[in-house]
Amino acid sequence: MALSEVQNNNKLTLYTQQINREYVRENLFSPYMGESITAIIRVRNELKKGGEQMNIPLVSRLRAVGRSTGKLVDNEEAIDDYGYRLYVDFARNAVKTNKYQQQIDSADSFGEAKPLLSDWGKELQRDEIIEALMAIPVEAAPAGLASDNGQRVNGLLWEAGSAAQRNTWVTDNADRVLFGATKANYSTTFLTAINTLDTTTDLLSGKALSLMKYIAKQANPRIRPFKIEDGREYFVAFVDGLCFRDLKEDLKLVNKDARPREGRGMNDNPIFQDGDLVYDGVIAREIPDIDPYVTAGGPWNANLTNGSAVLAHPVFLCGQSAVAMGWGQMARPTFLKEDDYQFVTGSGIEMCYGVGKVFKKHPKTTSVLKQWGVVTGFFAASAI
Repeated sequence: MALSEVQNNNKLTLYTQQINREYVRENLFSPYMGESITAIIRVRNELKKGGEQMNIPLVSRLRAVGRSTGKLVDNEEAIDDYGYRLYVDFARNAVKTNKYQQQIDSADSFGEAKPLLSDWGKELQRDEIIEALMAIPVEAAPAGLASDNGQRVNGLLWEAGSAAQRNTWVTDNADRVLFGATKANYSTTFLTAINTLDTTTDLLSGKALSLMKYIAKQANPRIRPFKIEDGREYFVAFVDGLCFRDLKEDLKLVNKDARPREGRGMNDNPIFQDGDLVYDGVIAREIPDIDPYVTAGGPWNANLTNGSAVLAHPVFLCGQSAVAMGWGQMARPTFLKEDDYQFVTGSGIEMCYGVGKVFKKHPKTTSVLKQWGVVTGFFAASAI
């Protein structure tokens, strides 16, 4: 007896109309962004009125010995000031379809255009903050400003810098960099300094965080703490995933012995939960989006190793006004006008901003450019 089989065209095919978008992580820098002068990432809106660049005044503290009964006239101390320039550029993106594609689409993919464009904008701003933290300070306008692709990151991108430019940066910022577990690893030649790192003693640890904090408090000009409560000073360290894992492992005994494990202990103890780590007045925040810049294939990778097997992972310990983000135009939706008699539909996003690591010429009579609110550390990471 023959078995009747359904012909392929008659087989039941069901399509779900619920679309699953790829995960886009929230901007983990957001809690530290604000218009206040005390913010780590300082948001400025002056250029919404027009203009290509803004000036952010910086003033160093007075340091002279002063006078007692001696003559003060002609012995006054000069104010060491500087104007940090921040340039802005446009960022735009769009998607387009036509009525035929919408007619045959089983799930209204174009209906996801607005959230997809919004996610794109958030990712772009987050990634450009990361690029800005690593950029080499230069007084010139960003390369590519107002070009086809534009450039909103101020400074010289790390991957675009030469060995000589990285050496100049590490020399100018000798009082606000750290290589591994000890200041003795420092060298005015960047590649020599990172070649001192090893995966035994130079992992990110609580002790290393404390040393970075000490460096910030002794740097000249001083790096102002992010927050002061009852005389306690706090800094925030932005850490990639691999270094954060090593730090969490190093602090495991601290959290195990010092925190309760019963009641709400499970909810509050970093051993069991994800989230920031706090040690010696430093809030360590994991930024997993730094990792793709550092690991194999990333834009920074080739310049964070000296031919050895050890890769240097940057950690950014920040105080107030470490980064400036200036807005010329907040993100707004745009729409295609050339629509071929209403047959073609297009949705876009448009914004204008610039982001840069704040720096100061110090003293202003020299060519030395010092990052204003950041201590940059470089650490090894244990194998995955």
